[in-house]
This record gives sequence, C-alpha cells and structure tokens, in this order.
Amino acid sequence: MIERLVAFSVQRRWLVIAMIALITAASGGVAAHLFRINTDVERLIEPSVPWRQDEIQFEKAFPQRSNLVVAVIDGRTPEIAEEAAVEFSKALAVHKDQIDTVYRPDGGPFFDKNGLLLMSQKELEQTTEKLIEQQGLLGPLAADPSLRGIMRVLAMGAKGVKSGDAKLEDLEQPMTRIDDTLKTVLAGNPARMSWQELLAGGKSETTDKRKFVMIQPVLDYNALEPGREATKLIRNLAKDLKITEAEGLRMRLTGPVAVADDEFATLSDDALLNYSITTAAIVLFLFLALRSGPLVVGVLITTFAGLIVTAALGLLMVGELNPISVAFAALFVGLGIDFGIQFAVRYRADRYEVGEVGAAIRAAARGVGVSLTLAAISLIAGFFAFLPTQFRGVSELGLIAGVGMIVAYLFALTLLPALIAVFHPRGEKRAVETTWLAGADHWIVENRKYVLVGVGLITIAGIPLLLKLPFDSNPMHLRSAKVESIATYLDLIQDPATSPNTVDALAPNVDGVPELSDRLLKLEAVAKVINIDTFVPRDQDQKLQTIAETAQLLGPALNPGKKQPPPTDAENVKAIKETAVALKGIDDGKSAGAKAAGSLSATLDKLAAAPVTTREAASVALTTDLKTLLRRLAGLLNPEKITLQNLPPQLKAEWVTADGRSRIEVHPKGDSNNDEVLRRFAKQVQTVAPHATGAPIATTESSHTILGAFVQAGLTALALIFIILSVALRKPWDVAMTLGPLVLATLWTLMTLHLIGMPLNFANIIALPLMLAVGVAFHIYYVIAWRAGVADMLASSLTRAIFFSALTTGTAFGSLVLSSHPGTASMGKLLALSLFFTLIAAFFVVPAFLGPPPKQPDAKRPEGEDAGKPAAMDRAAREPVAVK
Repeated sequence: MIERLVAFSVQRRWLVIAMIALITAASGGVAAHLFRINTDVERLIEPSVPWRQDEIQFEKAFPQRSNLVVAVIDGRTPEIAEEAAVEFSKALAVHKDQIDTVYRPDGGPFFDKNGLLLMSQKELEQTTEKLIEQQGLLGPLAADPSLRGIMRVLAMGAKGVKSGDAKLEDLEQPMTRIDDTLKTVLAGNPARMSWQELLAGGKSETTDKRKFVMIQPVLDYNALEPGREATKLIRNLAKDLKITEAEGLRMRLTGPVAVADDEFATLSDDALLNYSITTAAIVLFLFLALRSGPLVVGVLITTFAGLIVTAALGLLMVGELNPISVAFAALFVGLGIDFGIQFAVRYRADRYEVGEVGAAIRAAARGVGVSLTLAAISLIAGFFAFLPTQFRGVSELGLIAGVGMIVAYLFALTLLPALIAVFHPRGEKRAVETTWLAGADHWIVENRKYVLVGVGLITIAGIPLLLKLPFDSNPMHLRSAKVESIATYLDLIQDPATSPNTVDALAPNVDGVPELSDRLLKLEAVAKVINIDTFVPRDQDQKLQTIAETAQLLGPALNPGKKQPPPTDAENVKAIKETAVALKGIDDGKSAGAKAAGSLSATLDKLAAAPVTTREAASVALTTDLKTLLRRLAGLLNPEKITLQNLPPQLKAEWVTADGRSRIEVHPKGDSNNDEVLRRFAKQVQTVAPHATGAPIATTESSHTILGAFVQAGLTALALIFIILSVALRKPWDVAMTLGPLVLATLWTLMTLHLIGMPLNFANIIALPLMLAVGVAFHIYYVIAWRAGVADMLASSLTRAIFFSALTTGTAFGSLVLSSHPGTASMGKLLALSLFFTLIAAFFVVPAFLGPPPKQPDAKRPEGEDAGKPAAMDRAAREPVAVK
C-alpha cells in the first residue's frame, strides 16, 4: 500500500504538487488569520480542576481584580509619589474608550480623611502623641507657612538650645534636611523637602514612596498583545505628566496584562535571527546528509509545507497557542525532517543500486515504508498520550504535534517523492554507507557483555541522583527577569508590604469575617490579614475619641485665627540672616548637631546674598510639601464614622461581593519569594479555607497537577507504544530491545540534570515524554534493520540517516535554547540533552542489547520489506564500500 501511494505520487507528480501547494496556500491564509498566543500561564491548566474552579469562581466574584495592569509609581519623596499617582489616576479615568476602571488601593480622598481612623489603636496613640509633641513647631508654621516662617522657627529653636530649653540633637535632622535642600537650590537644581519624612524622624516605609494604580484596560483579543494599545496610552500619559527620573519619579508596569504582553514580546524577541541561524544549520546538515541540492530543496519544501498545514490545523483545533504549544513548530521541523532524511537517504542508497529515479523511489518506499510507518504511529501515540491530561498546555501541544506527525508522514510519502521525481537528482557514484564504523560495530558485538555491564553499573550508580532531582515549581522563573513586568514583580516580592504572593479567602458574609480572620491569624505561616474590617473598623468609637482629643489640642495650632501675609523678599532676607546668626550661636562644638548648625548657617549666608529668584526657588522647595502636610493633618483630624453604606463603592467592591460574601487577604510570614515558605503557607491556609485562591496556592497545586499529568502521559505513551510495537514486531524481546534503551536514556538525562544543576520545571519537563516518542523512532529503525539481517548497523546507510536526522532534530530543538524566554529555553536545553542520550542509547546500547543479527533474516518480515531485492542497507553487511 505504501509503495502504491509513493508510485502514484511519482506518476501523478504534478497533480500531487499542485494539490499540496493549494492546501499549503490555503493553510497559510488560515494560520495568518487565526494566529494568536495566549501567554496567561493560568490558562495552561484545565478549568475543571478543583483549584482552578476556585480561581474561576473568585474571578467571577471580583471581576475588577482580573486582567489588570498595575502601575507602580516610585517617588523621591512620599509627597511627590502621591501627587503623581493622583494626577495619573485622573488622566487615565478620562479615557473611557481604552480604560475600563482605575482604582487606587493605597490613596485618594477616603484615605486622606480617614487615614488615622484606619490605624490600630496602638498605632493611632503613638502617632497622635508625636503630633502633640510637634505642636510647638506646627503652630508657628501653620500661622506662617513660608520661607520667613520656617526661618523664624529655626531661629527660635536655636535660641531654645542656647537657653537650655531645647536639645541640639533634636534640631540636627531638620537642620540637615533644610541644609541639603537649600544647597541643591543654590546649585541651580530642582529641590523639594519632604515634611512627611521630617516629622517621621527621617524614617519612611517603602510604601510611603511607592504608590499603586490598578488599571483594568479594554483588551483587544484580536491582537497578539491584547493590552498593547492600552499600555501605550498608559505610558504616553505618564510621559505627558512628567513621571520621569528627571522629576524624581519612576513608573513601571506589571500585572497579568503587562506580563502576558511581555511574554509574547519575549517569545518573539530575536525570533528572526534565531530562526535564520537554525534554518542555515538545518540546510547545512541536510546537505551533508544528502549531498544533493535537489534533495535538500525537496526535503525543505516538504517540511515547511507540512509545518504551514499543521499550524493551520492546530489553530483550527485549539483556537490559540500557548507558551508551551507554540513549541510545536520546532518539534515538527525536527521530526518532519527526520521522515524526509530517512526516505531521501534510503533513496540515495537504492539509486546507487538501481540507477533509475522512479525505480529508486519505489525501492526506497519498500525499504523504509514499514519502519517509517511504525515510527510515525509511535510518535502519534506518544503525542496523543498528552490529550487526557489536565495540563492543557501540553495537551494542546500533544494534539497539534500528533496531527503534525500525520501530516509529516503523508507529505514524506507523497510530496517528497513527487518533488524528487520532478527534480530528477543526479545518480549516486558511490554507496552511502559509513563503512569506517564497521570496526565499532564489531567491537560492540564482541564486547557486548562489557558494554551492558558498564551501562548497568553507570545507571545503578546514578540512581541516588534521581532522589535529589530538584523541581522548580515557581512559574515566575520561566519568565524573563529582564522585562519590566517581571522585574517589577520580583522587586515587589522582596518587600512583605508589597508582595503579590498573598492568598484570598472568602467569608460567607461580613459578619463571618472576624471569626475566619482570627482562625487564619492563628496559623504559624500567616503574618497578617486585611479585610473589610480594615476599612470599616469595629472599634471606631474609641479611635474617634482619641482623634477628637488630639484635634482639640492641635486645632488652634493648625487653624490659627490670624495668618501672616506672604513675606516680601526683604522680609525673607532679614529672617534668613537672623537665623544664620542664631545658628552660629550654637555652632561651638564637635557634635553632629553643632556641625549641622554651622553648615546650615553658612548656606543661609549664601542664600541671603543670592538673587531673588534663588530665594523664590528655595521658598518653593521648603514650603510646597509643608502646605500639603498642614492641609492633610487638618483633614485627618476630622474623620467621620465609616460604615458599609458610606464606604466608597469602588473600595467596597474590592472586599464585598454583590451577594454579601467578603474577601480576606492573607499575607505569608517569612520570605514570600521562597518556594518552601509559600508551599507551607498555602497548605496551612487551605486547612482553614479549603477554597482559598492566590499565587501561592496556584503554584503549589499546579505543581501537583502538572507532575501528575506528566506521569500519566509518560505511562500512557509507554503503554501505547508498547502495544503498537507488540502488534507490529510480534516478539516481546524485540519490543523490549526497542523500549529498554529509551528508559535508560531517560534515566541518564535526569541524572545529568542533577549534575549540571538544572532543575526540572513546568516547561522543560515536557521534553521527557516527547523524547520517549522521538527516540522510539530511531530505535525502531535499528530493530527492524536487525530483524532483516543487517550485521554492521553503524556502518549502514541507516546510521547516516539517523545521525544527520538527529543533528537536524537537535538543531530544531536547539533553536528553543536561543529563545529569550527562560521557560522555552529550558525546554530546548532538556530536549537537546535528552536527544544526546537517546542517540548514545541508539548507537551503542541498542546494538549491544541486540547482538548479532539472526542467521536467517526474519521469515515473517513486515509487509513492505522486499526480500527479493537486496537494498543498500542490507548490502552494507556483505560488501562495504567507500563513502562519498
């Protein structure tokens, strides 16, 4: 049947070429129209998995928390960061066509008014005590929030130190900060002093200078990067608002949408260069294998036509590719070229024997038809073994690659013979066997016991390494840390206050929040929880009383009955000079405070002598954030009792669903970037809240799902291939000789991973069952040749075909190593490593396992092995000749 199909393709060559050309052109149009990559790693798992169901239900309950771009704004001071976040949020909200929602989780009018009320009672008391202590400073500044007023307060402080009513060390930090600010102004550079940091004693948390803007953009799912246009708008607005390094600001984007877009950009990064290098290498190896331009062109046309058809079929079947299934192209090229090389090398061998092109093509079909068919069926079974798994990423890859093997097989037996017939390559002057390897054949057979013992000892010695094989379950390690979204994520994760590695649990209603929160807080791995009670405190009455008492004391100071009019420049100069004199009066020691006073006094002398514009700049630098502080303090000291009813709707929606369920955000204790810490955290939280969701739970559960999927796929592939080989070969020993070396190659690969310090991960683990499917093809070729009576297999044309096929396959797989995407690159590394050990097993272990061929070739040869006419492969065992 195979020979008849090939004969038809040769006889009707132009018809076959035209039909396949038409199919390829149509497939190219379909692939271009449908092409899309969904880089959301969460979509790689089937939604029917219980923990994915919990995630989906949570997304439905809080839809505003999905498909987000998170703008992280860092400022030189807290005030600069807050102002930028406010203006940026306002600018975004105008663009309703590209931005659905804009939300600030850490700022806005609600927090400006109720910030003190949201503190714990202990924090509130500490804060109000500090404010009361600063009453003597705040009063004069509130009455005269100008450069003149600041100078007078400094002079008053210096006089207090001189009289013994104040301590010099208490003035050290204010003097130092004012001195640094004024020196910057005198140097002609923009400056701005943070009064928030000054009143906090120079201390500030990361979150003080880092603000977040949560953006839900309108996504274009017809684009390869759905959030690209929205992201471009976000960056342009930031640029227009001067959120730049020059202004003491930095904005970075992260979040699911930004990560997904960056993922695609990483996958496509340097793609043209990588593919060009890979294609050039493949062409080189093909030429070395085939030594014929027409044959090389024929194999390449066949392979890439099949790739285009496979891409179209794959997109029609799955709708969109994912970061794993996109690797089907490298797999198809590697394996598709294998079929082409096997057929073309056998054609060369038979062309030397027969001479006529048509007869040589038919002879090649007889010679490799059965082994090629058996290899294709085994590959298809290996790939299809992924279909029942819950790991959608490799399930879809298995589907596309399996269908691709059908396409590659059919094209190798139709298009390639037709092209060879049309190109009509020159005849072969010499046989293509690698006779110089005959000595290696003889040595392996003569010393097979030693080879097998050595293989056994090496394998047994390496078994302990398998017990220590690391597995990296962190999906972020599969992404490039060089791209902004991932780099930002990794930066945020370093700080427990900003780490996104939190877990969300749902209480059935608001009343159930305290009980569930208490149970979660009792867990050893939990650091804190945030819930609706954080924003609607249950102990507000006591806090309101504390704030009211503070307001009563500070009110007169912050709201003076009479405010000084804005100073003239002459008044500013006078105040500056008086302050300089007062500071010189306390500059009489070697203490840090005395040195600060002396330095500031000298700076003030320069400021007094400077142009008016310089003093105006100094006034702006010192008073801008002072006025902001005074306004904010006035607001904070006049809060209103918060209820669910007066809570801002957007804030309420972040914590309470429409049906009354309430979200509890749980934070881990310890290093949230440590996989073991997160696993323990996730496991403990699930004992209290079984349906909790979040990155730590997704990471932990997905590792179980994915490892289970690969165990299932590997065992299924092994079982299917075993059944196929048992039916085809009909001898258990031959089946064992085909599969046994593959198992050894897999073990060696895993052992080597430990030695080189390369962990398994969610991406590269796919290489193991794939190489089981790929390697079985090479071993099938050898076993069938051995059954046919070939003695020196390494010296046969078959080894030439397998060797160069492995080089081209390795090059195709190796192209993944060049990817800027760490997950894809790790997959390429493991595929290349697995291929290396598969070849070692094929070239050395299989011949040792098999031993000398049967004295009489298999009497029951599979259909298609022509015993009547010796092929060059068989001839190599009898009459070795030189290699061209």
